[in-house]
Amino acid sequence: QVRLMESGGGLVQPGESLRLSCVASRSIESGASTGWYRQVPGKQIDSVARIGSGGETTYADSVKGRFTISRDNAKNTVYLQMNSLKPEDTAVYLCFADERVGRVWGRGTQVTVSS
Repeated sequence: QVRLMESGGGLVQPGESLRLSCVASRSIESGASTGWYRQVPGKQIDSVARIGSGGETTYADSVKGRFTISRDNAKNTVYLQMNSLKPEDTAVYLCFADERVGRVWGRGTQVTVSS
């Protein structure tokens, strides 16, 4: 089973940018969808972005136009470029991969947006 590990989180001021990375322990299956969720303690986890096997992308309305999801198969990595960050983007961001065996999750990386 593939293992996922996120990195790139941190503390930034409103309006700044971060790029999150999700590195897989092996090549992501060609037919697998991958993406990102985020969760604030005490709240329900929410979908942020998704990229399908054909490269098609889907975004939550709250991040559309600011976030970009991409994949680099040679590096076994999924990225989430986050621009124009807002305080409400503060959360733990988790990546996932929907392989045929089921959904696999990373451990999460903290993003904090504060002045």
